[in-house]
Amino acid sequence: MEGSDIVVRNVGVNPTRTGILELLEAMGAHISVTPLDGEGEPVADIRVRGTGGLKGISIPEEWIPSIIDELPLAAVLAAAADGVTQLRGASELRVKESDRILTTVQMLSQAGVKVEELRDGFRIHGPAVISGSAHDSHGDHRIAMSSAILSLLADERSEIRETACVDTSFPGFIKLMNDLLPGSVTDI
Repeated sequence: MEGSDIVVRNVGVNPTRTGILELLEAMGAHISVTPLDGEGEPVADIRVRGTGGLKGISIPEEWIPSIIDELPLAAVLAAAADGVTQLRGASELRVKESDRILTTVQMLSQAGVKVEELRDGFRIHGPAVISGSAHDSHGDHRIAMSSAILSLLADERSEIRETACVDTSFPGFIKLMNDLLPGSVTDI
């Protein structure tokens, strides 16, 4: 959101997992990474400032291995971006905890986003007016969390079903969301 300024502290920044930062920057986000001293995996504080709108892009296929788990979130960002965002070469998404291509397309469609399912990805036309809606996570933690982020952009309250799966990868998700935007997530 324009005017926002968020710092997420102690984020793992292993180079094989930072593709989402490159994607965000390619879409026009303003990000700064401050490496932290420590032993083991590299960590950093990441600052994201909302200084204007995101723009749609064609996501390069070579980026997919480093953003495969974040692609449902990337789709949410694309729904808010100006223009078309296209993802191809990500058929691996079909065999995750859910068919993440199908469930991502369903999530966005239910919220009023113009999205096309492709054999190996999707095409999203933004910016969309996001409507409050009911989402089913299909037991997939990435879809549940992406639905929660999408719901923050909605004009009305949304509901997300089957959310216990979030605890498998991010037990503190609800607390973090409420720390960033108090009262934003009350029952997922």
